[in-house]
Amino acid sequence: MSTPHPPLIPALPAGPVATAALDHLRAAVSPPVAHHSVRSYLFARLLADHEQLTPGADYDDDLLFHACVLHDLGTSPGTPGRARFEIEGADLAAAFLTRHGYPAAAVDQVWEAVALHSSAQIADRRGPLARLTRRGVTADFGIDTAHLTDAQGEAVHRDHPRLDMSTVLVDAITAHAARSPQAAARYTLAGELARERAESGVTGLESATAAGRWGR
Repeated sequence: MSTPHPPLIPALPAGPVATAALDHLRAAVSPPVAHHSVRSYLFARLLADHEQLTPGADYDDDLLFHACVLHDLGTSPGTPGRARFEIEGADLAAAFLTRHGYPAAAVDQVWEAVALHSSAQIADRRGPLARLTRRGVTADFGIDTAHLTDAQGEAVHRDHPRLDMSTVLVDAITAHAARSPQAAARYTLAGELARERAESGVTGLESATAAGRWGR
């Protein structure tokens, strides 16, 4: 009997809270942003596997799932826009986990990972959850993907198509940024995207993603 090959990509968690998180995500954001959030988790898991990290020992896979799939809740049209989208998204992710009975220490870890997901270098210094979350997100923009095979990329995108994700996400971030000065402070991601969109229409993030490994 032949030995079965391991799957190309990990399966999504199937528990009731994970299912509720996916339902919450899909109700809050557009399909392109929802697919991006799920792909971010799959790419984070593939990085952890590449680095031979063990779930439960080296990182908490349940918290990684929730940090990744909920990381862009701050781009939802229903957010108030009184702070950066990363912070409002972290607050919403924390509120979701608190409603579902997660302890404060776990909620705080996810809050930090979501709040720092656009903070290069800082997230990498805040432990495996923040680092893997950020690396999963950036991998979906085609950044630092040398550890991923073409077959893995195709498998991820088969169920979670891109749907012009970069432009839809930038639209959502800049819409949030327009709600208050605090939501788009200078030199933050939102502030720079809003400036670029106003000046030239197309942001550097969109152009780089379109030219990258996965396309827009």
